Amino acid sequence: MRIAFLNWRDSTHPEGGGAEKYAETVCAGLAARGHDVSMFCARHPGSAAEEMRASYRVLRQGGRLGVYAATLRRLRAVEAAEGAFDAVIDTQNGLPFAAPLATRSPVVVLVHHVHREQWPIVFGRVTAKVGWTIESRIAPRFYRGHQYVVVSQETRSELAELGVDPADVAVIHNGTDVPLSVTAGRSESPRLVVLGRLVPHKRVEHAIRVLARLLPRHPDLRLHIVGDGWWAHEIRSEAERLGVSHRVDLLGHVDETVKNLELAAGWVHLAPSVKEGWGLSVVEAASHGTPTVAYTHTGGLSESIVDGHTGALVDDLDAMVDTVDHLLASPAERERMGKAAKEHSAAFTWERTISAWETMLRHVVRRDQPVAGTDDAD
Repeated sequence: MRIAFLNWRDSTHPEGGGAEKYAETVCAGLAARGHDVSMFCARHPGSAAEEMRASYRVLRQGGRLGVYAATLRRLRAVEAAEGAFDAVIDTQNGLPFAAPLATRSPVVVLVHHVHREQWPIVFGRVTAKVGWTIESRIAPRFYRGHQYVVVSQETRSELAELGVDPADVAVIHNGTDVPLSVTAGRSESPRLVVLGRLVPHKRVEHAIRVLARLLPRHPDLRLHIVGDGWWAHEIRSEAERLGVSHRVDLLGHVDETVKNLELAAGWVHLAPSVKEGWGLSVVEAASHGTPTVAYTHTGGLSESIVDGHTGALVDDLDAMVDTVDHLLASPAERERMGKAAKEHSAAFTWERTISAWETMLRHVVRRDQPVAGTDDAD
């Protein structure tokens, strides 16, 4: 199959994160199975307009918002020069690409999560209202009858609330990389770890507040923050405001070896995000036997975490502080959860994810009725 994958960014972009990891792994996996894959995404300083990576092609055009119109123009030009794609994957990261305006090929809509909560956090009132109107009212009508793919049952339910027919929605869970074997184990002194992009809706400040409130009971406690982003200065400011800068390590962007070392060393992983489509960092931490504490009602985190078994879901900051306090003071409970988390994470492989995508795309190319249901990773 010839497949076009439209995504806001790629992992080389300064703001790349879990959605980019998902897109690139699926592209590489499909290409490895012999399919002709082109990924369309935004340009950024220092990036090439076109390059080959892991046997699939990357085509970059446009900037933060200009990528949408620029990608449609380039998609149309590529199809005119090379022939139509068999399928076009249109990633709706808040805003969709509106791919049906540029192609007659079958279009699959990929949604990681609904952005109801993120719009007012990241943008001003007017922009947030426009964005949410497009996402919640216009897009469901525009894509009616198209095949949807989501990464969690929670996102499937949220789309149903917006008017998307659940019969059009397939659930294909994220996979997880096989964890790198690391020689170092848990840190000797208590350590919290956060993994993710440093942007407002990840609410990394909550992890700093947890640290500050627990230091009187756990004076050796440290917080390691793995990741970078444009919100880093606000996170540093919060640590300074609370007087805990000396107990916080902002590691920035790190390579895979350091990332795995940090996840393996942490006693508890925190995911205080407003919303996640799945929770890739949760399963990555789990693959090292590190349980996660996150908030309830935050999308796919309620699926990547089995509450009370592989981690804990809490209602507010006070409950997060109490739960982390309990886990830090209870080695047996941490070990029990960590073991369960590691076993749970083993079910979510990228091979399973890519196989599900390949099967679904073949169905779409035949122009059958949309596929519903889920992969069997749960």
